[in-house]
Amino acid sequence: LIIRAELFQPGLQLMKPEFFNQLIGVHALVMIFAALMPAATGFANWMLPLMIGAPDMALPRLNNWGFWILPPAAILLTLPFTLALLGVGDGAIATGWTFYAPLSTTYAGPSVTYFIFAIHVLGLSSIMGSINIIATVMNLRAPGMTYMKMPLFVWTWLITAFLLVAVMPVLAGCVTM
Repeated sequence: LIIRAELFQPGLQLMKPEFFNQLIGVHALVMIFAALMPAATGFANWMLPLMIGAPDMALPRLNNWGFWILPPAAILLTLPFTLALLGVGDGAIATGWTFYAPLSTTYAGPSVTYFIFAIHVLGLSSIMGSINIIATVMNLRAPGMTYMKMPLFVWTWLITAFLLVAVMPVLAGCVTM
């Protein structure tokens, strides 16, 4: 293994700070909103009916709609970054995934509009999945399965679904402001 020593000399910049901020921001947003949250909801869609004795989820069309708006929203989230790599535009948001005020006012550009709309659509998808989980647990439990007989996994998803329904509109409002 040969490592070029001149790449690691002090003062040599391997990457521009703006590009690093864009890379980390897009990575975090994609991982949180377009990978982890949908994967966890998909796991819940698979396990909850098995654990509570339901034939399927309560609202399959809502579930389908929530699933199929994920790819366009993820594409919209990564579009400014991808276009910048091709030489079009100024790149993705360079504010980090938290979108705090000092960086958001310094690096605000056209890509912020893509970011805001994508977060709204991804949040809508999470809300639809949460409503489906709540409806399934409340209405499709097996006969004799009371709330106190439900597995802990079902309880955690029921509480998580209520929290997502409560928090996503607030997050959308904060991101819009």
